[in-house]
Amino acid sequence: MMNDKQTPTHADDAHETAEIICGDGYRLHGHFLPRAAGTSAGLPVLISPATGVRQHFYLRFARWLAAQGHDVLVFDYRGIGLSLHGSLRDCNATLADWGQQDQVAAIDWLLNRTGAEQIVIIGHSAGGQMIGLLPNHHRVARLVGVAASTGWFKAMKPAFRLKAHFGMRLVLPLGIRLKGYGTTAIIGLGENLPAGVARQWGQWCAAGGYARNAVKHQAHRDFHSQVRTPVTVLHAEDDDIATAGTVADLLSTLPSAPRQVRCLRPHEHGLRRIGHLDWFRQSHQVLWPLMAQAVRGEHITPDGRTQG
Repeated sequence: MMNDKQTPTHADDAHETAEIICGDGYRLHGHFLPRAAGTSAGLPVLISPATGVRQHFYLRFARWLAAQGHDVLVFDYRGIGLSLHGSLRDCNATLADWGQQDQVAAIDWLLNRTGAEQIVIIGHSAGGQMIGLLPNHHRVARLVGVAASTGWFKAMKPAFRLKAHFGMRLVLPLGIRLKGYGTTAIIGLGENLPAGVARQWGQWCAAGGYARNAVKHQAHRDFHSQVRTPVTVLHAEDDDIATAGTVADLLSTLPSAPRQVRCLRPHEHGLRRIGHLDWFRQSHQVLWPLMAQAVRGEHITPDGRTQG
């Protein structure tokens, strides 16, 4: 599944550290990279990470995107990387908090810092799944979901479904009981997670509909049907998590949002594999212009070219 063991890289001199204060007072930490001097200004971009992936994994891509003319903010969710304060065992974060608190605050921070009316979200996996939880969803001009889906077990291929179900419904609860946190690292699911995050992650993937599970019977906090932000989902043919079925499950939660879905075949881009995580690796820079095209709102043809 997830393994973000890419060698960490640090932002270059043209960056700011960002302290993002959430509505409940929690402090998140990120990096802000201003667009390169002399470039035409595009909309600011918020990079929202995948579950259990630290912000440093995205910094090379963030620097590249800033060179294309975008102000870029990347951050760690509460309980992850620079946004973990104290012991992981004592962190009471939930997956719902990552949307309802963390993404909301990150959007507001980027809007305030840039003075823009709207921003674009590049959401990797979980980062592209939670727009229906955001009361400020209307400030998002476009959502680019990279390997974004619900991860619904029933829409996965049978062999991987069994592996995912075993890991998230059996191994993680046992780890929570023994360690007090989600021991995701030992089963290849990225950084260890706060218990509440790991518990909800397993529940949502089992139920389907992902973030809608956070707002059942809470109509005042459920914005899924109101979202009209155009959504582009890019996923790979060899991704065991973001499959055609799990992507469709995600889009079914956003009935009013215009959408386009593009499934990439690695060999058509000169790559042996893409999978769930490799989009942002330096070795896969051939995919970065495709993501930038989606950020600009260009129509992407099935073979990865643009129209208009």
